[in-house]
Amino acid sequence: MNKHFPGDTTVLLGRSLRHVTRSPDTIITTAVMPIAMMLMFVYVFGGAIDTGSDSYVTYLLPGILLITVASGISYTAFRLFMDMKGGIVERFRSMPIARSSVLWAHVLTSLVANLVSLAVVVLVAVLMGFRSGAGVLTWLAVADILVLFTLALTWLAVIPGLTARSVDGASAFSYPLIFLPFLSSAFVPTDTMPGPVRAFAENQPVTSIVDTIRRLFARQPVGTGIWVALAWCLGILAVAYVLAMTTYRRKTAWRERPGRKPLLSGRPEGDEPGRGPREPASADAPPRL
Repeated sequence: MNKHFPGDTTVLLGRSLRHVTRSPDTIITTAVMPIAMMLMFVYVFGGAIDTGSDSYVTYLLPGILLITVASGISYTAFRLFMDMKGGIVERFRSMPIARSSVLWAHVLTSLVANLVSLAVVVLVAVLMGFRSGAGVLTWLAVADILVLFTLALTWLAVIPGLTARSVDGASAFSYPLIFLPFLSSAFVPTDTMPGPVRAFAENQPVTSIVDTIRRLFARQPVGTGIWVALAWCLGILAVAYVLAMTTYRRKTAWRERPGRKPLLSGRPEGDEPGRGPREPASADAPPRL
């Protein structure tokens, strides 16, 4: 790892965080949709859903937290796409900075912004009646799982941020991830689902993560479920990180091709390869069309 990596990442992180603080609507927008969904399910559908829990908001909150993260990472893909298209990444690449610090700054910015959004969602859930007797260590365990989940999805979001051809394409990446909790135990128990849907729901990462957080909040034994949840988070994080870094190197590799002439090669403006320099236009010469 480049010895300048921590300092370079810190500087670029400060830049990204300043952009977020200048447009706090990104954090507000990220939190508004999950909060609206939580209000709708608790006060509109909650009475018709039997989860075996005294409080539906307590049952629902873990899934809403994951939806908050999934909706928040779209801004990471958007900001990275705008930096790529705006040329700022190429400008950074021309400076003597650590290569991976550019991506890590975006990832850590996403982590900070998502943690703020998660705190807002939990606060609203408390106002709606969420209660948990979990201790400090249990809350720290929940926070660790959410941090790993956020890092995993953020590195996934880096890939469309680097490869998308339009702003809409970069931002739309999160839509399938937002939909995934609906096919899990986030809203209803999986034993109420039809056979094929239940089989999918019980063997996808969201269900294991949601169930683990729910048991931690309820101070129930988590068993091996917590290891399954951590394995999903770490596995997705490892694969996404490798793919994102490979994509980034491929995108920026053209700058390091041996023998490539610099952009400013010393050729007079207007010269074309394979031809001599243009003759200065005479005052009596007809204009070139």
